Amino acid sequence: MPLYQLNETFWFPPVTESLEDGLLAIGGDLQIPRLLNAYKNGIFPWYEGNTPLWWCPDPRFILFPDELKISKSMRSVFRKNIFDFSINNAFESVIQYCKITKRNGQDGTWITDSMQQAYIQLYREGWAHSAEAWQNEQLVGGLYGVKMGNVFFGESMFSLMSNTSKFAFISLVQQLKEEGIVLIDCQVYTEHLESLGARFISRNAFIELLSTNI
Repeated sequence: MPLYQLNETFWFPPVTESLEDGLLAIGGDLQIPRLLNAYKNGIFPWYEGNTPLWWCPDPRFILFPDELKISKSMRSVFRKNIFDFSINNAFESVIQYCKITKRNGQDGTWITDSMQQAYIQLYREGWAHSAEAWQNEQLVGGLYGVKMGNVFFGESMFSLMSNTSKFAFISLVQQLKEEGIVLIDCQVYTEHLESLGARFISRNAFIELLSTNI
């Protein structure tokens, strides 16, 4: 299959044209209309160097809020009130920590300066949201993503202390469930998210869910 080169329009090729690894297109930019069109169609950006790459893998790693798993150890964390939780209180700090926090097996970050600024603009326009974990009024963990219709598209998370990203994620999922969110897109597999109940579904099933919930 061909690898599509994007131009100044906000068009994307059909997701069924993705390569085996999920790569669909290259190039373009991170203007808000392009990003929103991407998410609506199940596509997300990921950078390699200075070039945006656009992905729609098959299968897709997702979480249904009803399937959230909370371990005994995390239930203990909640009972002890170790951390405080908030939404949208520190978006710019959350994305900055996601950008700079070192991760096992990764030499750098895919969150470029241009991506950071694009998602801050998405936040200011009401599309992107952050969830924060605090201890003694200090930000110690969190995550951010994009919400459209009844779907939340998770982007990245960070922890400065043990269990803080899990705490923020669990708290957010519980809040999103109350708001009527039916699907959380985790994009690609991680053991961390699998332990919280995320699983694979086919790309076709994922796209069908988007079509009925956005």
